[in-house]
Amino acid sequence: MFEIGDYVIKAHNGICRIEDILQLDLPNADKDRLYYLLIPLENKNSKLYVPTDTAEHSLRKVLTDEEAWNVIQNIPKVEAAWIANDKLREQAYKEAIQSCEPAALVSIIKNLYMRRKQRTEQGKKSTATDERYFKLAEDSLYSELAFALGKEKNEMRQLITDTIENRKLEADPLSS
Repeated sequence: MFEIGDYVIKAHNGICRIEDILQLDLPNADKDRLYYLLIPLENKNSKLYVPTDTAEHSLRKVLTDEEAWNVIQNIPKVEAAWIANDKLREQAYKEAIQSCEPAALVSIIKNLYMRRKQRTEQGKKSTATDERYFKLAEDSLYSELAFALGKEKNEMRQLITDTIENRKLEADPLSS
């Protein structure tokens, strides 16, 4: 169970703060059911109501500082989600975005990066679908990492690159 003041991740809404736990006073609403009142950080005018009894399926706590660094350091180990079939690939993208799990997001970001590179080498542009999911996955991942680390979202790509490069140098100092 989450508490008032907790920060959570909600698919398609990003980081939200739990403002209250309440019963809804609406016609046809179950008067005995409790709901979390969520306010998305990126849209403070929105209010989301999530039933407390089903929240474990749609919410999770935001990464801690330590968990965020672990995600960044493990990026090289995450396999790209390579799926040749266009329809199955888009479904995998949707599921990864919906899950809000950092490893799943990293996996599709890697896949989309490789697809973009491959298509460019073939003289083709990246597809609109690929670009849309790439942006969604990056935005979701970078927002959470930035929040956990107390950084700006636009700093995340460089911070990740620098961290991975530094780890490579530490592992093989003669490679430079």
